[in-house]
Amino acid sequence: MATILIPAPTLQEFKTMLRRRNLKATRQRLAVHEVMMGLYHASADMVAEELSLRGSHVSVASVYNILSQLADEHIYTRRLSATNKMFFDVVNARHIHLYDRENHLFRDVVDEELQEMVAAHLKRRRFKGYTIEDIDIQFIARPTNRKPKNA
Repeated sequence: MATILIPAPTLQEFKTMLRRRNLKATRQRLAVHEVMMGLYHASADMVAEELSLRGSHVSVASVYNILSQLADEHIYTRRLSATNKMFFDVVNARHIHLYDRENHLFRDVVDEELQEMVAAHLKRRRFKGYTIEDIDIQFIARPTNRKPKNA
């Protein structure tokens, strides 16, 4: 099982996503996306802090509203930490997450075989009164003393 970064949408791809949803590519949205391209998984606080370090002062509330709107429009996705803090994921393609519960960090995990096995299994299952819309796999872990090979 590999933990790697799935490519985030480029700035041009992001602009195209906004245009398809009739959203303007505002200066603030573009600045938030540029930060998210580097962070991948981040809370509004983390994005606002990075924007401030870059000389762009956007309130945490504005950043949260932008991130929430992008998640509502399925450009980003939401991830909830063990402390109930909302994180946002710049990659909206289906993938698995590894959540580090001690450091409150998310990492992308690429394991297509596991995803296919779960999807195939769920096709044979029925949950009375429910329709499965999507599959979201998240491993909850804590760091070991060893350093990961691909970190």
